Amino acid sequence: MQELNNKRVPPQNSDSINRHDAEVHLAPRKLKTNGNLNYFEDREEMELHSRLRAQKEEIQILHGQIAAACLRELQLLDEKYILERKFSYLRMVCPSCKIAVLTFSFDAAIDEKQTEAITSASNELARRKGDLEENLQLTHDLKVVDDDRYIFVSSLLGLLAEYGIRPHVVNASAISNSVKLLHDQLQWKIRTSHDIIREIASVLGSKNGSSSHDIDNPVSGILTGQTTHRSTVLLGHDGTSASNHHIADRHLELNDKVPRFVHETNLADKSSLTLHNGMHQLLNNNNFAEFSFDPDRKVAGPLSNSLFGKSDMNARAGEMANDVPHPSSMNDEIASSVSDDLPGIDGFQIIGDATPGEKLLGCGFPVRGTSLCMFQWVHHLEDGTRQYIEGATNPEYIVTADDVDKLIAVECIPMDDQGRQGELVRLFANDQNKIKCDPDMQREIDTYISKGEATFSVLLLVDGLF
Repeated sequence: MQELNNKRVPPQNSDSINRHDAEVHLAPRKLKTNGNLNYFEDREEMELHSRLRAQKEEIQILHGQIAAACLRELQLLDEKYILERKFSYLRMVCPSCKIAVLTFSFDAAIDEKQTEAITSASNELARRKGDLEENLQLTHDLKVVDDDRYIFVSSLLGLLAEYGIRPHVVNASAISNSVKLLHDQLQWKIRTSHDIIREIASVLGSKNGSSSHDIDNPVSGILTGQTTHRSTVLLGHDGTSASNHHIADRHLELNDKVPRFVHETNLADKSSLTLHNGMHQLLNNNNFAEFSFDPDRKVAGPLSNSLFGKSDMNARAGEMANDVPHPSSMNDEIASSVSDDLPGIDGFQIIGDATPGEKLLGCGFPVRGTSLCMFQWVHHLEDGTRQYIEGATNPEYIVTADDVDKLIAVECIPMDDQGRQGELVRLFANDQNKIKCDPDMQREIDTYISKGEATFSVLLLVDGLF
């Protein structure tokens, strides 16, 4: 430490040298003025001595300050080395983190930034939690709506399937069009039924008018009265039906038009039985009303004791049943006459080769006002079931690989401008034979199959006695 202090005080050494030089110069001067100036020399010497003593004290003070400064410098160097080691350690631990190179004076700022980041992150999490809850609620509501839609669509499809209508695509447009088609069909059936009833009434009315002697036959009146009193009307589940009441009223009007007193001839009996049996068969077929005839019922009044007894009544009823034509033949004639007026298609045929990749075309000649034809291509499976080909609702159809080893048929329903449907026309492709691949394609398929197969020679080691 002393050596360090000596090295660090060069100015003080120069002062001492100057002072020594001054003393050297003053010594000869003392010798020269030894006599006269003795007083002045002593005085100067004392001043120099006091100055020397003050400088020595100052030198000692400076030496102390220098030592304290050196100690402080050493402490600062030690702190510097410690901080450098800490910084180097932080750089090694976190090379990509810029916070490691900052001083400890920024700790408070860093803590504040971290607090702000944590607060913003918590707020963001709370917002996302609210969004998730809202999404869950919307998902639940959407599921409820989907369930209601599924129930509604299933109900509509079931209702349409009961009437033989199956939309090829399950969407709003197809279902609404199918419901409209079902409504038009039911309306057409109702109009057709009313037309048939009016036609039968007019035919029977003309027959009754041509036989003027039928008025004197009391048996027909008895039969008519018995049938009228015995008639029963079958209502729907709700207990009321406007169309049923309308048809029942028309039937009663027809019965009232029949004369109560007709001539006892077989012709009058035949006309009466034809009227009631025809109406009974027609109304049963259309599910409107049911009429029953009871020949054993007693009728109050003078006619109940007439000369016609039960045995005579049954005998005459048997004879008339043998003479009168069956009502089904009459209904078949009416149905055939009605079907002749319905739209149709003649010469229906399929043009094209029924092989994969080829195009088939179903075509024919529209007749009786046909303005629209609905096509549907169908697979006929080996178990007797049918499978509609999805999207195949056009006259043209391209045979695909899915059709191989299956029967393909096209179904056509002609319609007119009034929405009336004609008889369904069905025709099989390939002369009602299964679709087969052409020879070239079959050979190519066999080639690929053979390439996919592999044959290996396997050697088996059999244990034996040697």
